Amino acid sequence: MARILIVDDDVAFRSSLAETVGDLGHEVLEAGSTAAGLRLLSAHAIDAAIVDLRMPEEDGLVFLQRAPVIAAIPCIMLTAYASGDNTIEAIRLGAFDHLTKPVPRTALVETLERALRQSTSASDSSTAPDAASAAASERNQLVGDSEAMRQVFKQIGRAATSDATVLILGETGTGKELVARALHRNGSRAGRPFVAVNCAAIPAELIESELFGHVKGAFSGATQHRMGRFQEADGGTLFLDEIGDMALPTQAKILRVLQERELTPVGGSQSLRVDVRVIAATHRDLPQEIREGRFREDLWYRLQVVPIMVPPLRERPGDILAIAEHFLRQHGADSPKRISAVAARRLLQHAWPGNVRELRNTMERAAVMSHGNCIEAEHLALPTLSATSPAQGMQIDWDGPLAAAVAQVERLMLERALAAANGNRAEAARRLGISRQQLYRKLEEAGPPGS
Repeated sequence: MARILIVDDDVAFRSSLAETVGDLGHEVLEAGSTAAGLRLLSAHAIDAAIVDLRMPEEDGLVFLQRAPVIAAIPCIMLTAYASGDNTIEAIRLGAFDHLTKPVPRTALVETLERALRQSTSASDSSTAPDAASAAASERNQLVGDSEAMRQVFKQIGRAATSDATVLILGETGTGKELVARALHRNGSRAGRPFVAVNCAAIPAELIESELFGHVKGAFSGATQHRMGRFQEADGGTLFLDEIGDMALPTQAKILRVLQERELTPVGGSQSLRVDVRVIAATHRDLPQEIREGRFREDLWYRLQVVPIMVPPLRERPGDILAIAEHFLRQHGADSPKRISAVAARRLLQHAWPGNVRELRNTMERAAVMSHGNCIEAEHLALPTLSATSPAQGMQIDWDGPLAAAVAQVERLMLERALAAANGNRAEAARRLGISRQQLYRKLEEAGPPGS
């Protein structure tokens, strides 16, 4: 039996939660505020805490900041207002997990059991956040509330607390640089430089000078000493985008910098020490590149200390409208436009081969082409559905209510995932990027096929 502390200002919800935890055979202590919760934590031996994020006076993040000073215990955060930023911040501050209300019983039980199996690791991230670094700019904000993106937010929160090298994987246009910026913004190097380099955009003969710098006279045209990007990022973060396109000789030198933390400028004879966190990204299949001799296996191992996979937009259709509205707010901050129901259905129909980047361009174009305060389908200028579009063959009333169309798309995705997984629900949930509990709930809501 464990002793569980529940901190939530909602008396009814807290009592329900306490009953569920008590049914598992655990002792429960209840608090209606962060201050009361911290007092109980000081007075009793607590094994784990379940804490609401939004509470009057002091929120759950304050509990996360102060709890490690009293006792290093796993903390499960709850919120009815899920967002990427609060998930990242909660995990960064040491939360064991971050769940969205209402919390299914199975999800709570599973998470609590995992938390109790874990040793006192919640104290690993007790550093107080820097106010400036916690504030993400609107343009660099990651948007999405799908289960797949929530997993990305959690990975960012965990990885941000260390200097480990991160390899971000995903298709072109999925927002890999936004993930890199979120890692930097939420880490200890937030006040230091963030330097991004697109390895695919720099000619092979110039990339070493770009990265490592050069001395005067190193080559024709080198009329003065030039600092490289590694030196520019000293103390901060260097983001190597599309590293899968880098030539093999340069890969070898990157490996040396990662291993030795020093570099030699082109034409130079003295090594320079650098303190840089490296985050790399690629849309390529690096194991396949290794097999074909285009990428170094030792560099791959060194880069993917913490791999983060960014899902393509087609695998998280529930995020499409939220992202579209986000881009509209960016484009017209003074008088944001709304998306009509017909235009929203058209956005959900599209396959988005260019992912979030294509969606951003579409919404910027629509904002320019629309003279009123509403985006209509014709302003999107999206191509007609092709034979390869996921919407082909779907029996969906695209002219009906938006909620009904979304429900039909979701049902068809559930049925296709189950068919592809031969009825294995755990595998179907993995394919959809959701938990098994979410899959069960959605299947129950959808009813039997054909209903």
